[in-house]
Amino acid sequence: MARPKLTEQRRLQALQAAVEIIGERGLCDTRVTDIAERARLSPGLLLYYFESKDRLLTEALAFAEDRFYLDTFHELTGISDPVQRLVTLVERSCPSHGAEGDQGDWPLWVELWGRARRDPDAARKREALDRRWRTIITDIVRDGERMGVFDSIDAQNFALRFAALIDGLAIQVLLGDPDVTSTRMRDLVLQMAAHELGVHFESPVGPN
Repeated sequence: MARPKLTEQRRLQALQAAVEIIGERGLCDTRVTDIAERARLSPGLLLYYFESKDRLLTEALAFAEDRFYLDTFHELTGISDPVQRLVTLVERSCPSHGAEGDQGDWPLWVELWGRARRDPDAARKREALDRRWRTIITDIVRDGERMGVFDSIDAQNFALRFAALIDGLAIQVLLGDPDVTSTRMRDLVLQMAAHELGVHFESPVGPN
């Protein structure tokens, strides 16, 4: 007999609860009982439907990242200017500096990356989500090229470098590196884009 599924509402309820607990306590200190209490479900029911704690945690991490990408995509579709779309994407990608700031879902993404090194299911989800992220960047660049706003370049290669720069700098911001604040991250990423795309970004923020 096939395993019955959670209703979509209960599934999202469980994943949201897991995201909140992971964000508060970190992956290692997250317990199924805590998630179940937050989601108002029984621990046994959670493990029955998700099959294991590992699968529940992996699904929760992928859920958080997928939600960010969808929210960003919907915001970007309302912006016609590719320059402003790129600026908005960068600004949405910058976490606040240090552990006390608003870091959004970045700590969860770092957890997913770490888990992907040893969990094939997490690795597949990470690969699909990162491919989607690079596709969003690629599409912005190609739109800018068609409109004559950006120089003609290899958009896919640019997206790979651009995404990697965002990821690397964001980790330094999360760690509270005094040389890499959120503002500094924004400026460095946009400087790279300006150089490669041949575009000027208005009102750059200072180096602090």
